[in-house]
Amino acid sequence: MGRSFKILPLIIAAVVILFQYLGSNKFRDPETGKVHRGALSSGDEAALGLQSYQEVLSTSDVVSSGPDVDLVTRVARRLIPATGDVANDFQWEVSVVRSPQVNAFCLPGGKIVVYTGIIPLAQNEAGLATVMGHEMAHATLHHGSQRLLKQGLMQTAMMGAAAATGSMDNGKRQMVMAALAGGAQFGILLPFSRDQESEADHTGLLYMARAGFDPHEAITFWERMSKSGGAHPPAFMSDHPSDGARIERLKEEMPKAQAAYEQAQSR
Repeated sequence: MGRSFKILPLIIAAVVILFQYLGSNKFRDPETGKVHRGALSSGDEAALGLQSYQEVLSTSDVVSSGPDVDLVTRVARRLIPATGDVANDFQWEVSVVRSPQVNAFCLPGGKIVVYTGIIPLAQNEAGLATVMGHEMAHATLHHGSQRLLKQGLMQTAMMGAAAATGSMDNGKRQMVMAALAGGAQFGILLPFSRDQESEADHTGLLYMARAGFDPHEAITFWERMSKSGGAHPPAFMSDHPSDGARIERLKEEMPKAQAAYEQAQSR
């Protein structure tokens, strides 16, 4: 690349990335003990989670009573203690929204929203516990904060690359930046997101088992889910594991979950 490529912007970007990483917040996975880093503190996460929760409810058809609310509330009351010490730090709330969306989520700080569209697919309390336990695990594992940090680091790297190639021929520069962006998306960000989904599957499975829900229902739920949707993108282009890979991983983790379930049953 000769004179058209500047090394100094890359060095500056690397230094900034190092400071961003070292200045980030540490979180310990309560299940594995593994330490992760995130962009936000627990307090900042909770504040943003509450704000987002209030915004969602203000623009949604919230169901205040009825069998769906009773069902979701029962499942949540059993799952929350199963999260362990995390339950002491979160201000848990749960709401049901009338919508055909087959979806649910848990925001940082423990704000849970379940759309009525997913309840028929869940079929029973254990099926719903599969969904809610998975979403609650995203919050307890601080996945949102981790993603923000990863995206921030990648953005800094891309800014450094843009500055380093600023003197290149415009056509060549666009090709280089497109290649870097594609590599970051498919080689770093999407695999990172799939790893988080697998972590949430694993932790959510333990939550439902500890709460006394048969963990084998997680497999049957994801089997139903795999048959309910349309075509899926290739695994390397998706931010979620393939349904088949997810089911196989759940089967591998079932002995540990079964032990937790049996222990819960014996109490």
